[in-house]
Amino acid sequence: MQKRWDQARLKSLQSDASENIESYRDQDDPKGLEQFTDQMKSLLLADMSMLEFMPEYLPLALYGRVQFPAKAKSQWNKWLSSGEQPSWDEFKVSVGFNNAALPLVKAVRAQSEDQLMEACAVLFLLCHPKENPLPRGSHRGDDDYELRDEEEEDGEDADADYHGEGHGGSDRYGDDQGDQDMYDEVRF
Repeated sequence: MQKRWDQARLKSLQSDASENIESYRDQDDPKGLEQFTDQMKSLLLADMSMLEFMPEYLPLALYGRVQFPAKAKSQWNKWLSSGEQPSWDEFKVSVGFNNAALPLVKAVRAQSEDQLMEACAVLFLLCHPKENPLPRGSHRGDDDYELRDEEEEDGEDADADYHGEGHGGSDRYGDDQGDQDMYDEVRF
């Protein structure tokens, strides 16, 4: 039987992550957000049990370190709108992780594949707010936040926000080759 996303939990995690991201996104300190997400990554690697009580830390730790290829976008929209969680085999080919994030990704996977997929679902919702497939609620926490520029293309990653780039990634996704070695499929 196919597992289902907890839609309310995804919306809550998305809201929490978005609020944190916006609070650390500062023109005067362009590295502030990156430093914050690095801290989250270090904290989780030091003590994975934190995820039990603070699940919002994982999307923050992975923010800017996950890529969604353009060819997987429709599949992510389908999974999120239908509420059906992908299998591990479907999931692992629908994302690319920054090489620096692989120790965290592997540690989380060893603890809970579902939690890793959930964090990536939240990141997809944050990176693609215009196509947010989750039903909207009536309070501000469920609103889409404009985290990306209007003219950005599908398949881009949140890492562009850190470096002021409009296009990042590897040629594996048909993008620029500037960051070619930064992202890899996770092979388990």
